[in-house]
Amino acid sequence: MQGYEGGTRLRYRLTLASGMLECLCFAGVVFGYASLVFVLKEDGYFSQLCDSVAGANDTQTSTDCSRQDEKFSLVFTIASFLNNFLNIVNGYVFDRFGTMVTRLLGISLYTTGTLLVAFSSAAFSELLFPALSCIAVGGILLLLTNMQVGNLFATHRSTIITLYNGAFDSSSAVFLIIKVLYEQGICLRSSFLVLSVCSIIHLVRTFLLMPVTHIPYPLPQYYTYGLKCGKANTYNVERFERMREGAMTVSQESSGRDNTPPAPEDGTEPQDSGKVASFRSCVLSWFFLWHLLWLSIMQLRHYLFIGTLNPMLNRLANNDPNLVSQYTNAFAITQLCGVLCAPWNGLIMDRHKGKPLAPGETEQEADLRSSALSLFLTSLQCLFFSVCASVPLLPLQYLTFALQVLNRSFLYGGNAAFISIAFPASHFGKLYGLVMSMSAVISLLQYPCFALVKGALGGDPFVVDIALTVLTLLVFIHPVYVFIHCRKLAQSRQDNTQTEAANGSKLAEDKL
Repeated sequence: MQGYEGGTRLRYRLTLASGMLECLCFAGVVFGYASLVFVLKEDGYFSQLCDSVAGANDTQTSTDCSRQDEKFSLVFTIASFLNNFLNIVNGYVFDRFGTMVTRLLGISLYTTGTLLVAFSSAAFSELLFPALSCIAVGGILLLLTNMQVGNLFATHRSTIITLYNGAFDSSSAVFLIIKVLYEQGICLRSSFLVLSVCSIIHLVRTFLLMPVTHIPYPLPQYYTYGLKCGKANTYNVERFERMREGAMTVSQESSGRDNTPPAPEDGTEPQDSGKVASFRSCVLSWFFLWHLLWLSIMQLRHYLFIGTLNPMLNRLANNDPNLVSQYTNAFAITQLCGVLCAPWNGLIMDRHKGKPLAPGETEQEADLRSSALSLFLTSLQCLFFSVCASVPLLPLQYLTFALQVLNRSFLYGGNAAFISIAFPASHFGKLYGLVMSMSAVISLLQYPCFALVKGALGGDPFVVDIALTVLTLLVFIHPVYVFIHCRKLAQSRQDNTQTEAANGSKLAEDKL
């Protein structure tokens, strides 16, 4: 038995480490788009959209590539939109069909996207639209199936979820590596063919180090997965989760409390109904609605910044290609720090683990209390990032890059961790998919914002940046609401304790 447990722990650690490498090297490469655009421009993609403009004295001409920039921005807008919007389908597929089916779908899309880029050219620039979209959707599917690995390590669950999301952000540096290799003479096609071949690694990991269905939480004794896993995995994981949630409900009824998020005031599902919260009641809860607003606003700010980074740097650097390349490299290098920043957020959310709970306090309530600080710090980071991005000073952009990667690593890790804390595990895939999908609709505003800057504002984004900075103030509603909710729960516990004590004293006096 000791040897069996040692083998299981080794499998868990291999799953954790390989999942980390998968997220770090593949899952979020599309967000390194600014580095890829630099290469694509060098190869002449969409170059037919550049126009020659005569100078004032008709003896000098300049090139206006605003339509080319707009086309590149549209490629990223569509890819980032689908990356999030299709998560509602991804979440359903993951909850309904399990890990293996979801991963095979993601690997197929990812490989298709990398092959399309590999065989594209300036003459077939339009292939970038389906290619980047497939890479984006395939990558998020890899992340979605990896986040459940946190269930294998209960005391570090939020830390691992945020770590994987940080690795997802840092994988954008892969396009920086492709850019550097391109400058050393290695063509774009060779780099993307290598990425395509790496899909073999994803397939091997799917069959050897990932479950067919899901990893349950909390983890049952002797749980294992993968090929030749013996009798320890013969039970039905979904049945185990339903039984666990049913037991939690009985416990909640006996204590007079409900650990699910509060239902909306229209009373779609009474909290004392004796059932695990329905998917509908979760979606209509204030927790979900404020969380959706929180994610949508900050995501729009990040997407607009990434999608317009290249033209912004060109404007601030007076179209100096060497300076633009220098700042593009600096931005991409800072993305590597995402994997270092994200665990800080997880540690904030897991800081109460191992400490005794207050009398009557549930584990979920303690998790929610810790998440309020995480949500507030993420909101504050976004505000600082937006302010710095609004100042048209080129050297200041180094600080902007640092704040952007810090905030982005907190944002997506905190998003997934909060959903896993605040809602039933059986709805995680669907709720994660839905919140990402709905926030994607808001992120579509980045393209009209870009068109507004290029058109009516004459290339100066200052007005749009200020408007987004003011809008960012709304994200503070979410952490304040969670904090107030936790305070009310604590006060309710205290009142119940005092009432029980008073009733006990009265009963003792009556007996005397």
